[in-house]
Amino acid sequence: MTHHPGLLRTAPLQGETTSSLICRIAGRYGMEAKALRSSWHWRNYPPGQDGGGARADAEVLLNAAGRQLLAGLCGVTEDVLARALPSWGQEDAKLSAGKNGVPAAAWRIGGAVAGPVAFGCRLCAARRTGTAGRVVRYAPRWQRVCVRHGHWLLDADADQPLEYLDVRGVREVVAAQRRWAGVARRAARAGAGPDRVFALAHAVVARWWEQALHWESETIWPRRLHQVAGGNAGGGLARWRIVGRDAVVFPEVVAVADALLDPAMAELAWRDSGAGRPRPLPADGAFFRRLGERVDRDWLGPLAATDYGGPLSGWRGAIVRARRGIGPPGWGDDPWHLKREQQPATMAGQLRVMAAEAQAGGSGTRWRATVSAEHRFHITRLLDEAREELVELRGAQSGTTAEVARTLLEHLSQGAELIDRAVLHTAAAAVAAGVAVEEVAQWARLPAEELSQILAAGRGED
Repeated sequence: MTHHPGLLRTAPLQGETTSSLICRIAGRYGMEAKALRSSWHWRNYPPGQDGGGARADAEVLLNAAGRQLLAGLCGVTEDVLARALPSWGQEDAKLSAGKNGVPAAAWRIGGAVAGPVAFGCRLCAARRTGTAGRVVRYAPRWQRVCVRHGHWLLDADADQPLEYLDVRGVREVVAAQRRWAGVARRAARAGAGPDRVFALAHAVVARWWEQALHWESETIWPRRLHQVAGGNAGGGLARWRIVGRDAVVFPEVVAVADALLDPAMAELAWRDSGAGRPRPLPADGAFFRRLGERVDRDWLGPLAATDYGGPLSGWRGAIVRARRGIGPPGWGDDPWHLKREQQPATMAGQLRVMAAEAQAGGSGTRWRATVSAEHRFHITRLLDEAREELVELRGAQSGTTAEVARTLLEHLSQGAELIDRAVLHTAAAAVAAGVAVEEVAQWARLPAEELSQILAAGRGED
């Protein structure tokens, strides 16, 4: 089929993945997406789910000629695509090494390119474009509610069939989306950053979510979960608790974020600590009592106060240390810092663990299942760099003994450092997904206490 630039105009949606746009273009031309993708020279194979099948969050990077071709097929200018597509303009060595003038493309995982990837609202897309079809776009978790249609848009990186949850019957979820805009503005004014504030609040509430199975007084979340599950979670409760978690707890996440930004709450935490006269945190302290009230759970205060070691304890500790001036400047005084091991497991990670345990139950299978494709991408890159360092040793056998020895040691040291980083990156991913530190430490051949200290210090970051 011969394509004429601009023959059928397909405008990009804000935040859309390039892969999603290509699929929509193919639909406009009445083609299979695979047939249209043959217009580019591909440098690698498309990423797939662990159990087989294509990933909805697959992303595409294009070289200059490839971007020019896409603009022609869309019937829009390249600057329009540059403003709409977060991956636009990103290239890598695979594309740069290609022939000039040949439209080339490379597959990637969306989460490793420009952040969390979610499904878009089909109804909104049809309203804007005039055609129905699946849309995949980059969207943080605080922008997942389609207020117009009452949809909670799900992560696109998980191997599950749903694109959204119906939250029209859960008005507080839609109301929380509207409320978040004001919370985000306060976070920006406070210099904390909306993303960091949301991440901490989300970690706090996700931790409550896991504990809530044992809270006899908790009635709000079970009601919401059954509603987003279509009326009754039934025998699939464990799966629905994974798929529905972020939608169900969203109102509480916004409420906690709002509370932690409130100077009055920081003052309560300071007073509970004894202010100038340090004392153990009381289980009936004013801070936790007020926090429970702000999430419509008067009974929650004592339970939250005795949950030591969580992200909320870290926030409170940073507030108190900053007021007391304990420690050198910059040490432990960032209340919005979220440790890697405190980050809640993602839906994709939890579903992989559930599938692995159902199929095998072995720790080895469970271990790999916890590591997301995004983490595997980073780990593979680190290992590739380590391999390149070791390959360089082949050409380091000339010169004086001292020069050869120095070169060998430099490359070996760099390679070892990259491998260590890959190990720690994998360990952090598994711990964040819920694997016991002791189990991870045994695999990594490190003492559990030492591994915990390393992860807490953030040395597992890439």
